[in-house]
This record gives sequence, C-alpha cells and structure tokens, in this order.
Amino acid sequence: MTDRPDTPRLTDRAEAARQQRLAREAKALRANLRRRKQQSRARTAPPADPMPDSSDISSNEA
Repeated sequence: MTDRPDTPRLTDRAEAARQQRLAREAKALRANLRRRKQQSRARTAPPADPMPDSSDISSNEA
C-alpha cells in the first residue's frame, strides 16, 4: 500500500481558489435569500397605491 494522509492536501493556490469560490457562493446565497424575502413581503403586503377607478379618471379630465 502507498502511504497516504487521511485527508487530501491542497496547494496554496488551490486553497485560495477554494476560498474565493466559497466567498462567491456565500454572497450569491445571501443575495438570493434577500430577493426571496423581498418577494415574500411583496406578496403579503397590501398594495401601496390602489389604482383609481375609470370613473375617477374621466371626471378629472373634464
């Protein structure tokens, strides 16, 4: 059998790339969560500015 360590060793360059990838993934996950929360709030909140009736528009034009 060959002598192998129990855990694989990464080079400094590979470890730096791994850390950058993990940071990008974490940033993307935070942005996704923020977007999903915003969508959820928009679905549950009542409309801020209700649309006026067509009769209101015609009376303003006169």
